Amino acid sequence: MSVKVGQIVEGKITGIQPYGAFVLLEDGMNGLIHISEISDGYVKDVGRFVSLNETVTVKVIDVDEKMNQARLSLKAVHPTSFRKVRNRRKDWRLPEMKLGFSSIENKMDEWIEQAIKEREQHD
Repeated sequence: MSVKVGQIVEGKITGIQPYGAFVLLEDGMNGLIHISEISDGYVKDVGRFVSLNETVTVKVIDVDEKMNQARLSLKAVHPTSFRKVRNRRKDWRLPEMKLGFSSIENKMDEWIEQAIKEREQHD
């Protein structure tokens, strides 16, 4: 049985590297959970999310049948709490910015006039 893109499968963590975790899938195919597919949040250390010989449930996001390898996602199966909260709250938005370019805007005319005067003096 060969895994297909979109399938949810189980596998065993066989190696952990700074860039991701290697997984041996049930059908014997090897896979990689890239660090970007571990969690929605920042991942500094892959080993804080998975451990060697742990059985994990992952989603297949790509398959290279020639190489017998799969790209896997842990976060697609186990969304973080941030994703859960964001999806629950339909009115979720970034707060309105109070800071901006108004101070630059207020000074712009003065700076332009000053630059024109300095240019005229040098010509």
